[in-house]
Amino acid sequence: MSSQIDHLLNESRQFPPSPEFVAQSIDDPALYERAAADREGFWADQARELLHWHKPFTEVLDWTNPPFAKWFGDGELNVAYNCLDRHVEAGIGDRVAIHWEGEPGDSRSITYAELTDEVRRTANVLADLGVGEGDRVAIYLPMIPEAVISMLAVARLGAIHSVVFGGFSADSLRSRIDDAGAKVVITADGGYRKGKVSALKPAVDQSLADRNGEGEQQTVEHVLVVKRGGNDVEWTEGRDIWWHDVVPAASAEHEAQAFGAENPLFILYTSGTTGKPKGILHTSGGYLTQAAYTHKYVFDLHPETDVYWCTADIGWITGHSYVTYGPLANGATQLMYEGTPDAPHPGRWWELIQKYGVTILYTAPTAIRSFMKLGRQIPNEFDLSTLRLLGSVGEPINPEAWMWYREVIGGGETPIVDTWWQTETGGIMVSPLPGITAAKPGSAQVPLPGISIDVVDEQGNAVENGAGGLLAITKPWPAMLRGVWGDPERFKETYWEKFEEQGFYFAGDGARLDEDGDLWLLGRVDDVMNVSGHRLSTAEIESSLVAHEATAEAAVVGASDETTGQAVVAFVILKESFLAEHTPEGLATQLRTWVGEQIGPIARPRDVYIVGELPKTRSGKIMRRLLRDVAEGREVGDTTTLADTAVMSIISAQVK
Repeated sequence: MSSQIDHLLNESRQFPPSPEFVAQSIDDPALYERAAADREGFWADQARELLHWHKPFTEVLDWTNPPFAKWFGDGELNVAYNCLDRHVEAGIGDRVAIHWEGEPGDSRSITYAELTDEVRRTANVLADLGVGEGDRVAIYLPMIPEAVISMLAVARLGAIHSVVFGGFSADSLRSRIDDAGAKVVITADGGYRKGKVSALKPAVDQSLADRNGEGEQQTVEHVLVVKRGGNDVEWTEGRDIWWHDVVPAASAEHEAQAFGAENPLFILYTSGTTGKPKGILHTSGGYLTQAAYTHKYVFDLHPETDVYWCTADIGWITGHSYVTYGPLANGATQLMYEGTPDAPHPGRWWELIQKYGVTILYTAPTAIRSFMKLGRQIPNEFDLSTLRLLGSVGEPINPEAWMWYREVIGGGETPIVDTWWQTETGGIMVSPLPGITAAKPGSAQVPLPGISIDVVDEQGNAVENGAGGLLAITKPWPAMLRGVWGDPERFKETYWEKFEEQGFYFAGDGARLDEDGDLWLLGRVDDVMNVSGHRLSTAEIESSLVAHEATAEAAVVGASDETTGQAVVAFVILKESFLAEHTPEGLATQLRTWVGEQIGPIARPRDVYIVGELPKTRSGKIMRRLLRDVAEGREVGDTTTLADTAVMSIISAQVK
């Protein structure tokens, strides 16, 4: 099958940074020159400039046993020391590390000195519970400061954390605890979500119960519980411990010990195509180097003055790299928010930006499109003038959402960094540098200095500008995953087998290069449709639909069709302002015609279904697999990972 994906949409708008932004930016075109001249030397410089090494490294990259890389292998450091103690020693202990806001409106501002003390106390508690180098600790918490404190305390001891998103079920939690062999679980009685307390401890109890089956071994010795929601919880004496009973009473004296750069830092599970969860393993030195480097340059960070807000949950890789490790390694001040964007009211995010004077906002396209649906009148009620940089993460952002984000949230002049990366890459790989790049709506644009990426055909040959193919990472990078926990064969087979001969990592995404050589992501290769012999990208058709003034969000799938092989089927959410004036049927017809005019008759949807919601995971990713089931008239598959499991029955009823 050809890897060429037909490119149908043309986007020619460009937005260079303003002279004022360029004048104050830390981004320097020389970064690209330095990296191109000596890639490994460039990364060694970043590691030395951005981190403290207890024992300096002499070797940069060991690639003698691909795909198993070692970066800065003979160096030693402590990740938590780099995020905390060294800032206090440098005299910035009174700088706020985290402004935290709870969903009900309670808040805390925690300085670097206070955060350092809290992490040291927690590390002492965990050490008393028997946690040491190489042990695994599962963290199942809401977005409260104790989540970041727990991660750093585990890292401080040279142990390995496995953060499980607080929205996952007891079964999902259990499979992750078992696969990692966790010794301790850190959780809370509950956390606030949409005005209610969502229980967490009962899911932990359930995941640790009923272990009489064959081969099931209980590895968890203790459960450390934060009191957050005020819920009554069942208690297992000898196993369960209240955080407030032990952490405040512990000593704040704790010397950070140095560990090897390749010491494992965390396991983060992604849903595999098989039933078994896939534990992505990241190590310390290379990961922290790339997290700090990308956070500094992609967000043009001025740590003395910026207030940075990444809206991701710590249960996802974005929360690891751009809430915990990157910002704290760089001494940044950041905002953390516990709740959802629409609680207790739909202007909550904009209210927080106004309250804390947020200067950098990093969020997902799905959130931006949700705000588009509600209308610009809500953000317009708040003062967003402190924002100087906007970022996008999680999936390709369509040009119209990009333009809305810039105009409505960014006041028409704020640069946007559209970032591409994955759980597996550990840090941002492709992004404009805001002080240098003329941004294009919808394009991630260029690999960062030090990163080697190409768009290739099925044989691994680079395609020319103007053509499309498969996105491959052609050289090792510092934050790259070091394996799948406990399954080296699965690691090789999943990521390296396709281009084994070339030694390329295959990301699973389709992409194209435009005439300037800039990169456009076309979505997962699995989501490409084959219509009458044309390979069409769902991302481009979704972009076309969202470009219509009535559309807030759209998801497109390919459904079996006797005539064309596959047909385009679209599920569309309309902006609220249009629902009063038009019938859904009339708008569906309009949208079919619109796509035909915008892209061409080949891409015109066979069916357009107007729906109230789309099936999304709690991280905001659209589950197109379930929409394909509906489009093809099948029984809908497993919905357990959805944020709202009722959505599919509502969509099915609307389609019928």
